[in-house]
Amino acid sequence: MRVFIYIQKLKQEDAGIIKNFISELRNNHIKVFINVDSSDFKEDLFGKETDIEQWEGYEDIKIHRPNFVITLGGDGSILHAVTLIRDTKTPVLGINLGRLGFLASVEKKFISNAVYQLMHNMYRIEERTLLNLVSSQPMFGVTPIALNDFTILKRDNSSMITIHTYVNGDFLNSYWADGIIIATPTGSTGYSLSCGGPILFPQSHNLVITPVAAHNLNVRPVVLPDEVVLSFKVEGRTDTFLCTMDSRVEIINSSYQLAVRKADYTIRLVQLQPTTFLKTLHDKLNWGLDQRN
Repeated sequence: MRVFIYIQKLKQEDAGIIKNFISELRNNHIKVFINVDSSDFKEDLFGKETDIEQWEGYEDIKIHRPNFVITLGGDGSILHAVTLIRDTKTPVLGINLGRLGFLASVEKKFISNAVYQLMHNMYRIEERTLLNLVSSQPMFGVTPIALNDFTILKRDNSSMITIHTYVNGDFLNSYWADGIIIATPTGSTGYSLSCGGPILFPQSHNLVITPVAAHNLNVRPVVLPDEVVLSFKVEGRTDTFLCTMDSRVEIINSSYQLAVRKADYTIRLVQLQPTTFLKTLHDKLNWGLDQRN
């Protein structure tokens, strides 16, 4: 078995956990690669003579064909790893070293059990929808994709903006707001949820449009089938606006023509036993714990 480890940001307090995890993988005769950004960390823990190899990005995944990409961090680490995995269909598993962790569902105290389950095929694969951005001008390099959401937002020092929104070319609404969120089912528990959007089950074939601080009270989130193409025209008192794909940000202006649709490929998330979406909602949102009723 071959595993690529992805560490976006190393915290010193997690060094021991990461070292033990990698040692456990190697003790089970699993070939381990660590991303280049962690090369200094690799030497600190294992010394210069270690046979742990490095990987850098998409091309290395295509060449080495790892069985899994395992991220160590929070949900942000998975979101960034998605831009490296792309269409390779390599399953990704998140070890949660952060706080909430909707996507990075394996808590650090269960790392040993996670290795055992991977070794014994005690997991399932969930196909998750990606968003793909098409723009009149180049944006987000070669990876204009998002697992969670696409947003158009006003800048910090500006007034509200107007986002004219179209569904398959037909006019939907002009959102006068601080911004707009287009979320996948995976992203429905993220930024969209904090702005009053609904929770979508991961396997529901939908997208949700959620306005951010809409001026009109009759403007509400809208759930759409994920086969639609959403296009946008942005206006405002200022010349520039913010556009995001997950945690990546670019500055645009009103001349940009933007359209979002479901990507042609999916990301494969590893779900270990006994993880389910309902269990995640119970654990992360404390649903079912209120006994007052």
